[in-house]
Order: sequence, then C-alpha cells, then structure tokens
Amino acid sequence: MADRTEERHAQARDLDVREPVAILKLLAQSQQAAARAVDAALEPLAAAAGLATQALQTGGRLIYAGAGSSGLMAMVDALELPGTYGLAPHSVVVLLAGGAASLADLAGGYEDDRDLGIGDVEKAGVAAGDCLIVVSASGSTPYALGCAEAAKAAGASVVALANNPGAPLLDVADVAILLETPPEVISGSTRMGAGTAQKIALNMLSTLVGIGLGHVHDGHMVNLRPDNRKLRQRAAGMVADIARIERSAAERHLDAADGSVKIAVLLASGVASRDIAHQRLDTAGQSLRRALALGGTREKS
Repeated sequence: MADRTEERHAQARDLDVREPVAILKLLAQSQQAAARAVDAALEPLAAAAGLATQALQTGGRLIYAGAGSSGLMAMVDALELPGTYGLAPHSVVVLLAGGAASLADLAGGYEDDRDLGIGDVEKAGVAAGDCLIVVSASGSTPYALGCAEAAKAAGASVVALANNPGAPLLDVADVAILLETPPEVISGSTRMGAGTAQKIALNMLSTLVGIGLGHVHDGHMVNLRPDNRKLRQRAAGMVADIARIERSAAERHLDAADGSVKIAVLLASGVASRDIAHQRLDTAGQSLRRALALGGTREKS
C-alpha cells in the first residue's frame, strides 16, 4: 500500500529558497486542496454520525482514539463536546497514545505499540453500545489498529478516519471515512493537510451528532453549558431569539430554568413550570422543536 502522506509534493522542490509570500501561497493552496477532500466523504460521515448518535442516545459512550497529530485532532473534538452540546463528561472519552505524558513532546514511540491501544480500550471498559472514532493519517498506525480491533472485539461500533486509500484501519471499521488528501508540502508532516481534513471532518461529524441528539435549534447550540459570562450572554440571546422576547425577559426565564436554554424557551412559550418543561423535553427526545410542538406550548413566529 502506497502511503500518500509520505509522498513528496510535486511543487515542493526548492521550497526553502523561495520568497516567504510564495511559500505561504503554496501552503494555503495545499490546505485548501486538503479541505476539499472532505467533499468525497459526506455519506460515510453521515453514517458515522448516526452510529455515534445512537450510542449516546442509548446510554453508550463516544470514544475518540489516535496517536500523535491525529490523536490531537481527535482529542480537540472530544474535549469541546461537553461544553458545546451539554454532553455528560463521562459520555465522551479520549484515548491518546501515551496519555497525558505524551503531550509534552508527542513522542512518536507510543504510536508503534499495538498492545498499548488494546490495553487502553480494555482499561476504558469499551463495550457493546459504545462508539469508537479512531483517527490515523496513514491508516496503518499500530496503536490505532489496536484500539479499533479491541473495540470491535468488545462489541462497540467502530468509525475510522484515514488519509490513505487501502489503509488497513479502514477495513476494521463499521464505517470507513477516507479523506484522500494530496501529499504534504512538507513531506510526512500530517499536522498540515491531513490534519486540516481530519479537523474539518470531525467538526462536521460531531456537529451532526449534536443535531441528531436534539441539541441544535435553528443553528443555535441550545444545550450548551453557560458556565461563564460570555456563554451566559449567548444563552440569553438564544432564548430571546427563539422565543421572540426581550432580552430582559429571556434572562429572567434563564434564571428560572437554572441556565438551561431549552427549559427557558419552553417557559417563555407557555409551559407552566420547570418540571413540566423537563417532562416535555423527555417526551420529545430532548428536541426543543418537538417539545414546542406538544400541546400547551406555543412557538413564537
């Protein structure tokens, strides 16, 4: 299997003696070309989001795994989900080759340890009902393969992202996402083009999960945790916009809802109490739109 992430870029000769702006132009073009690789992966991304959504809806967990730069892309996406979509922290797990100790210098040796990947999955208690998203630019990283194989053996669903066609990691997965990025301008530096495509794909996947869980309404992240001033202001703005009320009224409803945007909107829309609003959301599968459509509420138009 040819490893495109290690190939030499056709326009990289004499790169180090060019003018800075010319170098940056080539780098920008290569990043844009890498981003376009995501366009060919929309169907598997949608299928992957479906698996992840199902896992979270049925009490399972979403586990991200990877090594080196790919592991960092996975970790960034995972760490942002609880705050963005109000997911319980224990429902999102990160398996990074070498763990926290590897963050100091991203030592490469950890990625070569297949048994480490197997052991990390076992220690995390990955089981049926969970969904593992494993990321590897080459698609042949031993740590990533160990994670995928152990998760599959445990009965979890497995989603794999790789940048090389024919990568063995893609064969292990229930859903295989190929992000066929061009060779890197700096040969083998997968934090660049491959990493850009991975970041975009993971952003899209997890956003679709948030929508599937009912945590997005008209483009608002209505299940965010407003745990600082900026987010509190954002939450009040959402309530005001969705319920079509004044900002001051939105803030009062948000206080009564203990910071929950969904509950505040339901209160503003005619639900009598916070407890009833919670019941409406449970009945509606946490979808604010469906909860607003239930009897006894009125969505402002």
